[in-house]
Amino acid sequence: MRLFVAAYPPPAVLDDFVSAVSTLACGAPRPPGDSLRLVPPERVHLTLVFIGEVADDTVPVVVEAVAAGVRRSAGRKTPRLRIGGGGRFGRGKFTVMWAGVRGDTTALADLVTDVRQELRSAKVPFDAKAHRPHVTVARPGDRLAEEQVAADLAGLGTYESPEWPVESICLVHSNQGPDITYETLAAFPLG
Repeated sequence: MRLFVAAYPPPAVLDDFVSAVSTLACGAPRPPGDSLRLVPPERVHLTLVFIGEVADDTVPVVVEAVAAGVRRSAGRKTPRLRIGGGGRFGRGKFTVMWAGVRGDTTALADLVTDVRQELRSAKVPFDAKAHRPHVTVARPGDRLAEEQVAADLAGLGTYESPEWPVESICLVHSNQGPDITYETLAAFPLG
């Protein structure tokens, strides 16, 4: 099972973000076979920890480790976030466009650290790269002209969503394939 820990924006924030993305070149309807791999609204999330592939019998250990990370963070400030700004990873056919995360990123980083510490204690491997909070917008690869990518990044640069408190995080199973779907295996309220 391919797993990650995520925070999802609430419906009003998601609607605002999806509306903003629809004004960008990457958000414009495309003919069949010319997809820019725009992230659909139901998959818009903020990855906190990418765990990757685990055996099915390891899932209960992961659930308990994430729960312990949330308990460890109890009493701390609830992160209040906004989606805003943006950038890209890669170039050419490897271009990935993302929107940034602003607000209480220190409290968010503390939460990520707590969850990672508990995963490490439970001997659950995870991607330990530095956490760069972002929301993936699209994977246009080289199907979007460089000037369109630049214009979209400028548009993301002036965008800012409404603020929201991160009231829970989720352990998510990513079902890979031509029709990627996400299944929430467990939700963990904060605070």
